Amino acid sequence: MSQQPELFGAGDPAVQRTVAHAHAADAHAPLATRMRPRTLDEFVGQGHVLGEGSVLRRAVAGGEVPSMILWGPPGTGKTTLAMLLADLSSAAFEPVSAATAGVADLRAVVQRARERQRAGARTLLFIDEIHRFNKTQQDAVLPHVESGLLTLLGATTENPSFEVNSALLSRTRVVRLEALEPADLDTLITRALADGERGLGSRPVQLEDSARARLISLSGGDARVALNALELAAQAVARDSDAATVTDRDIEGALQQPALLYDRAGDQHYWLISAFIKSLRGSDPDAAVYWMARMLEAGEDPLFVARRMVILAAEDVGLADPQALTVAVAAQQAAHFVGMPEGYLPLTEAALYLATAPKSNTALTAYTSALEDVRATLHQPVPLHLRNAVTGLQRAMGFGSGYRYSHAYDDAVVEQQYLPDSLADRRYYAPTRQGAEARVAERLDAIRQELARRRQASGS
Repeated sequence: MSQQPELFGAGDPAVQRTVAHAHAADAHAPLATRMRPRTLDEFVGQGHVLGEGSVLRRAVAGGEVPSMILWGPPGTGKTTLAMLLADLSSAAFEPVSAATAGVADLRAVVQRARERQRAGARTLLFIDEIHRFNKTQQDAVLPHVESGLLTLLGATTENPSFEVNSALLSRTRVVRLEALEPADLDTLITRALADGERGLGSRPVQLEDSARARLISLSGGDARVALNALELAAQAVARDSDAATVTDRDIEGALQQPALLYDRAGDQHYWLISAFIKSLRGSDPDAAVYWMARMLEAGEDPLFVARRMVILAAEDVGLADPQALTVAVAAQQAAHFVGMPEGYLPLTEAALYLATAPKSNTALTAYTSALEDVRATLHQPVPLHLRNAVTGLQRAMGFGSGYRYSHAYDDAVVEQQYLPDSLADRRYYAPTRQGAEARVAERLDAIRQELARRRQASGS
């Protein structure tokens, strides 16, 4: 237990909530709260952050806790880790919720921190949901973090690169916490079942193997969800029997319809759509449908998914299967017309079509290659023979002179320069041999061979 200066005593709220197990004595607190780790050794998961020899572990061992932004999904231990670090650094723990606190609350924290500093004590400011703080609120914290008056620990589920001011971000370390692995959740569940003081060990609770597997699977790497669902299921069966045996059905009843982790404006939005697009591009229809279902069931706008498929049809399928773009656009129109929930049907059809279609990105590569020359050469003049001659003056200046009308020649093929003089030999489109584009490649080869034959025949 950290020793706080007597100057503050029991009336200081920061002293009352310093250690990570501050809530553990409250028998009415949820199981996840009661089972909070009391030491770093009890902390489960996040080995990349807290493993032996890690930078953070060495810093803590030396009594130093740097200002950090703890970034990760819910239930990964952000708040618990902050409380443990405060305890290990013998600092007063000042928790603030960005959802309810204002600048006045921060000023009060700063005032208490100054009083502690005069007494030789440090203050650790923990801001939960720091992404909810606006610029003014973040600016109010900045000078005190900069001066060392406050050590800042912020917790966020959102990418701090977008949600935290660059000035504040530059004075902190971003620590990424990952969703807990199944083995980590299994450890926490076993510990909760055995612990007679804080957990469920004081009463006989049996968890069937299949129920344990179900609980781990449906918790989504969230320790809070797993432990609180376990407690709810155990309480439900205990009302019906002295010896509680928790089954699959009990777990599913406790979780009801577990919410899918998703934020239409946050990281999950971008990560899932990225996984979906890359699965389509990689020709994996099973993964594509899975990621699409994850998004749609979490409430994503189906037209957003459709728009991304339209883009992919042109960018990644292209002329290897020109029908792909038609299918994607039709799916967008159908989903818009039908709406949800049945709108998933045309979207799924399009996803399966795109995933299994041959792939070509020549629409992308041709355009970007041309764009490089556009930017490098800027205002290249249009050849005179390609210019539209509308007035007599333009005709007198040679506009349109020498233009060869393709349909006047065999196969509508004629030797003629269409690019500016400085780029006359450039080729931007290199067709692949995939799907229908193979026929395009054959057609272009035939045209070029015929033009070469005509040049040779004419001696030019």
